[in-house]
Amino acid sequence: MIAAGLPWPTWQQAWFTTLVLTMVFVALRSFATNQRANHPLRLDVVLPVVQELIVLTGLYGLWQSAKKLPLNQSEGAIERAERIIEVQDAIGIPSELRLQEFAIEYGWVGWSSVAYYAAVHVPATIAFLIWMFWRHRDRYDRWRNLLALTTAGCLVIRFWKVAPPRFLTDAGFVDLSDIHGMSVYGPVGTGLSGQFVAMPSIHVAWAGVVGIGVVVASTSTWRWLVALHFPITVFVVSATGHHWWLDGIVAMGLFAIAIPIERAGRRVVERFRPRPPMSQEDPPNLRPLEEVGSG
Repeated sequence: MIAAGLPWPTWQQAWFTTLVLTMVFVALRSFATNQRANHPLRLDVVLPVVQELIVLTGLYGLWQSAKKLPLNQSEGAIERAERIIEVQDAIGIPSELRLQEFAIEYGWVGWSSVAYYAAVHVPATIAFLIWMFWRHRDRYDRWRNLLALTTAGCLVIRFWKVAPPRFLTDAGFVDLSDIHGMSVYGPVGTGLSGQFVAMPSIHVAWAGVVGIGVVVASTSTWRWLVALHFPITVFVVSATGHHWWLDGIVAMGLFAIAIPIERAGRRVVERFRPRPPMSQEDPPNLRPLEEVGSG
């Protein structure tokens, strides 16, 4: 059984880790500057890793700190969920109940969906970041930024609480994770995440970034197998009763919005990034004066 209320690092722990890593980075860079000869620490490899850990722990600390802001609109979470049902019915989206009935009828599908929901979400995202950093460093910054921007958009919308399907038992929904004894949530108000934060689905958002990122960056035929992480996640979050279809649609809409924002941000950074001074040994490729005159 997966214990309810898995402990995640707090915002204090995240910021403390960021501070310690920053001090380590400064010390290592100073050491690298003072050491002209080769040294066994391979700081050319270590420094970028430490720098990226600073960024990631800082982003995590910012995310956890933002969740503490007194902006939550918890009242009406059930009513908002009921309106989502009405909207989905109006635009012809099939009910998530069909998926739940299928997962319940075929017990192995239900068990597998619950296990996937509980165990794959975070490890898959971490593995993606490590793989992208190690194998496709030139593209890593972009995909890390897209992940951060998409998550930030999800966080803003999540201040308006929406109940997941599993809370609407009168409509026939059940909590499949609880049935199979693998719930990652404890009582309302406890656990690693809020209970009324169905809209939008961070599970779907992160799976979309991972799946699309692997397909774009890799040329291996195995990338299509990894890309299945996205549709599988879309299936399991609905079949388990944790998310509405619209939760995933909105999440991917935020990802689509993040793409031009990230691209514009990189252009701005490049515009203001200082240019390296031109070496005196490598003058501009100017044509000889006699050639200019003869032209």
